[in-house]
Amino acid sequence: SLPAVRHHHARWDGTGYVDGLKGDQIPLQAQLISLSDTFDALTEDRPYRKAFSVQQACQEILRQRGRQFDPALAENFVALMLATSY
Repeated sequence: SLPAVRHHHARWDGTGYVDGLKGDQIPLQAQLISLSDTFDALTEDRPYRKAFSVQQACQEILRQRGRQFDPALAENFVALMLATSY
């Protein structure tokens, strides 16, 4: 949905953009896109760094609980990623 795309750069602590949403104001779909996009970005090679392992990416996501991500959603996302990684 359009709100999910528009707000996937919102941050749980309110410091993101576009509209300064924070916490539960951020649509759930946008939060899920943000987590998925971050995980994808961390686990892919970039011109400026090598890809993180799944475990490293999960550690970074957990480090951002309460800042970038909903703490409970981040923990559930990480649990799912670790349970399904090979």
